[in-house]
Amino acid sequence: MSFHQKRPDQLSVAAGYSSEKGPRPDNEDYCAFFDGTSAQRTRHGVIAAVADGVGGAKGGRVAAETVVRGFIDGYLGQSELLGVQKKSARAIEALNRWVHTVGRTNADLQGMACTLTALILRGRQAHIVHVGDSRLYRLRHDRLELLTRDHTFNEWGMQGVLRRAVGASDDIQIDYLAEPAQLHDRYLLCTDGVHGLLSERAIRDELARRASPDETARALTAAALAARSADNATALVLDVLNLPPANQPDVELAIAAQPILPPPATGSVVDGFDLEAQLSDGRYSRVFRAYDTVAKRSVIIKFPKPIQDADAVLRQAFVRETWIAARVRSPWIGEVIDIPPERQTRLYSVMPFYVGDTLEARLQHSPQISLSEGLMLATKLARAVATLHRAGIVHRDIKPDNVILEQEENQAQPGLRLIDLGVARVSGMDDFALEHAPGTPSYMAPELFTGAPGDELSDQFAVAVTIYRMFSRAYPYGEIEPFSRPRFSKPTPLTSHRPDLPAWLDRVLARALAASPRERFGDVLELGFELEHGSARALPTAFHRKPLYERNPVLVWQMIAIVLAVLLFLSLGFR
Repeated sequence: MSFHQKRPDQLSVAAGYSSEKGPRPDNEDYCAFFDGTSAQRTRHGVIAAVADGVGGAKGGRVAAETVVRGFIDGYLGQSELLGVQKKSARAIEALNRWVHTVGRTNADLQGMACTLTALILRGRQAHIVHVGDSRLYRLRHDRLELLTRDHTFNEWGMQGVLRRAVGASDDIQIDYLAEPAQLHDRYLLCTDGVHGLLSERAIRDELARRASPDETARALTAAALAARSADNATALVLDVLNLPPANQPDVELAIAAQPILPPPATGSVVDGFDLEAQLSDGRYSRVFRAYDTVAKRSVIIKFPKPIQDADAVLRQAFVRETWIAARVRSPWIGEVIDIPPERQTRLYSVMPFYVGDTLEARLQHSPQISLSEGLMLATKLARAVATLHRAGIVHRDIKPDNVILEQEENQAQPGLRLIDLGVARVSGMDDFALEHAPGTPSYMAPELFTGAPGDELSDQFAVAVTIYRMFSRAYPYGEIEPFSRPRFSKPTPLTSHRPDLPAWLDRVLARALAASPRERFGDVLELGFELEHGSARALPTAFHRKPLYERNPVLVWQMIAIVLAVLLFLSLGFR
């Protein structure tokens, strides 16, 4: 049987299980999955649990079912303010006392006890509570990891005998572990009737097939029985489909704990990242292409530089980028990869390696971008920026350097990714101090030079400058030097650089480039619509012949001089 629950901006999982009695007369295993209501998921999370009744005890099945059901009910019945670890411990301790008492006083259930392994996914954390020799595995990026340890004796003659079980004694020792959850993590909870017969390689291969949780669970129990398991076989598989956004305080605390160290050099290995090539080296950061030896993939890593009096600003930028990445998932926006805190020893950010190049790099090569290609890219860029604006995020540093033209296999047209969200303005988040005001001067709207913080209309201006430069390799108001106070009059017509481009495109960009925000489009989506459909609605261009003075000023002055000479001659003649 399988369970599936998925809603935007919430924890979303899919789960399936299989439990077979095998050659035994009864099935003393028990498992359950609880996702509850939306409010319950927010307060308590989702719960998966598996228990194995102690073999030979009369009440093994009763103990397993009672403990799993009782654990879920006991956990949910407590205030979320207590935290997962304390709520889990209280629930298990109460069950342990009850099972132990019944096992001593009820002859029909004498010696009843069971193992318990439970997974609670709450927010962006995975919490594991464990007693006995059932197991919990995690598959992440096709790498299998055992997250529990068996509580069994290893001494000769005692191998496999439980040292701990729920109900085995008056008191109980519980293992607890909290791990950051990641998107697409796959978890397996199973009894020893599965892991005792199947190698970790066989388990990994089956989980890595990424069949549905239900199908995978059935395949694992079937493989265990085919290997002649003499025990019950139970498997519960859970996939993480979506994670809620990270809380800003959590992100700030995690980033504050990581030191800013001098950036490494090409060839270094940092936390399992092999730095293969340096891509850029700026004032504040150094960027590498790297190979993640753990996840087996190529990535981009940005290391901040330790600069006096800039520590807080650099951390603020990393908080923004991480926080936004957790909330905005779009084919137009660059991702940031979560790195487990226990793996990361210093401050840096990691993003996927997108096959392609930046728009700035493309502009350095011939031929110039054609009308059709440019409009396609301009429309995608407008959609990317609109995605951020819908989430209440203003980018504030849109330029060709921050646009990746992504070329995938079997893709006729390049994709587009807008990156570098470290200086974005986010509603409800403290902004940068004025002396660290973000932006690249040649792409900044006029109002930003007077101290405005930046909004959707200033982003629209930067989009228009980027599109203008994409077609012309020039700037509509000329290149602006840092720390200068430029004057904005009218932008140079795009057609003066590219006479082959249509007049309607010039008019659209001129509006988005207006010095006054009130004269621009209402939002960037409107700009994108005009770019996408402008040619269909373009009016015929009225031809205005230039005045003779503009076409040939020398001839005009010669004619004026001749007329004046004639008038002077005539005036002298009449005297």
